[in-house]
Amino acid sequence: MLRVRTERESTAMKPPRQFFYPLASGAPAPLRELPTRLERMIHFVPPHLEKVRAKVPEVAAQVDVILANLEDAIPADAKDAARVGAVEMGRMDLKGAGFWSRINALNSPWHLDDITMLVAGVGDRLDVIMAPKIEGPWDIHYLDQLLALLEAKLGLTKPILLHAILETAQGVANVEAIAGASPRMQGISLGPADLAASRKMKTTRVGGGHPGYRVIADPNPQDMGEGERASVQQDLWHYTFAKMVDACGMHGIKPFYGPFGDISDAEGCEQQFRNAYLMGCVGAWSLHPSQIAIARRVFTPDVDEVKFALRILEAMPSGTGVAMLDGKMQDDATWKQAKVIVDLARQVAAKDPAMKAAYGL
Repeated sequence: MLRVRTERESTAMKPPRQFFYPLASGAPAPLRELPTRLERMIHFVPPHLEKVRAKVPEVAAQVDVILANLEDAIPADAKDAARVGAVEMGRMDLKGAGFWSRINALNSPWHLDDITMLVAGVGDRLDVIMAPKIEGPWDIHYLDQLLALLEAKLGLTKPILLHAILETAQGVANVEAIAGASPRMQGISLGPADLAASRKMKTTRVGGGHPGYRVIADPNPQDMGEGERASVQQDLWHYTFAKMVDACGMHGIKPFYGPFGDISDAEGCEQQFRNAYLMGCVGAWSLHPSQIAIARRVFTPDVDEVKFALRILEAMPSGTGVAMLDGKMQDDATWKQAKVIVDLARQVAAKDPAMKAAYGL
């Protein structure tokens, strides 16, 4: 975002023993492990709108993360009001929900005021800063250093984490370096609209599939190729998601589905969220209250699936050997898969008594 680094600069590595040192004298030490918390739905709020902002405590009780949005969808003449509203939101009782904010792009005229006002006004009640259009590790290094200086100046005791949005072709090419650029990295979200524009994709949709992106069956020789050929719509974003999930998994941070723009298409939204969940994503953005329930349903493990996963763990307490359950062979690989599901279920159970009872945890 700020500039393209030379090959020598971009491949330089900080010594491992220095990776977790604070970047400013008096700043809190970087976290070695991410906080264990649910982040199934990141609910976007336009903080410049007083009526919407007033409903935040009520909405916070229904979601895992409340996000004050300062970037897209906030008019240029409302940026100042949005910052003030974001600080007000950060001081509210959010009923245990995390508090994030999406700032403006690093090269925008609003970016610096976003960060300085948020950190000064909310402090480390701000859990995560979501940064758009991150193109390489250099963008994260800049944010890392700036936040350390502000944390030291303000006497914060907990580091503010960073979440990158993957929405340019350069960012996709550098996603592994972005994921591992700093201990502040909390996760990465796919930003399909800006990424489509950066790639010059021929679509105006925000997330989801496209009816023109399909595969078709071979012609039927019996009808001389004149009959209708079976056709199935494909996922425009599968490659990018897989690359992003692998980069996040490699560096121990969290991958997320970003926005699904067609608010009226609940079924399409649910399928896209489910695809992302199955591939390894831990949550998604909710742009409208109607998408909150969809994200909760999709990113909460199914009861029957959890119960079967518990049976696998019980049958193989040490995680080694082989067991047969319902005619299916279980080994160390399926034990690891089961543990992923059960660990997530335990997080859900800690927050939701009804799901705790349903899971039998």
